[in-house]
Amino acid sequence: MIRHLVLFKLDEGVERDDPRVVKGVEAFRALGGQIDELRFWECAWNVSDRPIAYDFAINSAVDDMDALQRYLEHPAHQAGVALWREFATWVIADYPF
Repeated sequence: MIRHLVLFKLDEGVERDDPRVVKGVEAFRALGGQIDELRFWECAWNVSDRPIAYDFAINSAVDDMDALQRYLEHPAHQAGVALWREFATWVIADYPF
């Protein structure tokens, strides 16, 4: 299995209640039920107020690297990514477990 972790940082001046952010969160929350390759899916706002903390996290798992690629290319994933590009940056880690 491959763990796919993504940590998002909202751009300066962007708040969680910004309509773009709300729409982006809704899009990502829905992915767990839309993409067959996902074996595990959770996403949530970070509760830490530490300055180095990111704002939003996705923790997911797929069977293998081929499944990860299909997930990344899936139209619903691509649509969510397009939304988040408007107001955030992110870092990713993919690793076997």
